[in-house]
Amino acid sequence: MRSLCIAAVLLASACGSVNSPTEGKAVEDTATEGRAAGAAGDPAVAGKAPHWPIVYQQNFLGPRALSEFAFTDAARWEWHQQGEEHGLKLLGGSKYKPPHRSPTSIALLKNFEVRDFDLDVDLQQTGRNYGHRDMCLFFGFQSPSKFYYTHMATSPDPNAHNIFRVQDAPRTNIAPVAKQGIDWGDEVWHHVHVERRVKDGVIRVYWDDQTEPILSAIDTNFDWGRIGFGSFDDSGIVANIVVRAPMTRSASGQHDPFGK
Repeated sequence: MRSLCIAAVLLASACGSVNSPTEGKAVEDTATEGRAAGAAGDPAVAGKAPHWPIVYQQNFLGPRALSEFAFTDAARWEWHQQGEEHGLKLLGGSKYKPPHRSPTSIALLKNFEVRDFDLDVDLQQTGRNYGHRDMCLFFGFQSPSKFYYTHMATSPDPNAHNIFRVQDAPRTNIAPVAKQGIDWGDEVWHHVHVERRVKDGVIRVYWDDQTEPILSAIDTNFDWGRIGFGSFDDSGIVANIVVRAPMTRSASGQHDPFGK
């Protein structure tokens, strides 16, 4: 699994291990821009991260990390440890029934919202190989009926490998259908970087070390919202979450919007 080299957080070394000793931490209601958070040589963030502070980092060093998330179906998520590898494991098969057609498995950060942000995360897809084999990242999440998500899948079409908006109706793709999808592989970790710029509506999704986004869209319907992780209906593992933002605010409404 790739290690993120976060100079602003790791105190003693230039580049931390896959799982740094820092537990999950959210810094809420910050309004001051900080120093550059990414190390200049880090391939995961070089040339992409603005001069924003890290407002949340999660390395899943223990089961208590799960308490920071609201789940659509908590029974289908568990803490993952394999040697020095730690993460949040989605078993698949969630029983959640969304109000509109959209992903069924969501692990949503409970306590804070962002507008503009950069998200870095490592993902491993553990399901069977088929055209819509996916994992999803959620953002601008205001309620189960209002949010964005990016669906990263093997074969693109209007319903897969795209950026979607759920707005009191079944999900709608807001990006052009891509020319090609991505290859999850078997037992392979991939790094995903997502950028959101609310004023211009920009959404960009980067895959591994690629310098051009694999998906991009323009949409201004939602601004503040929470960030989440999951899948439409598959399984996988989430690790090494880092969120950078110029400001955050406490989450509005229910900390668990899924009604449990």
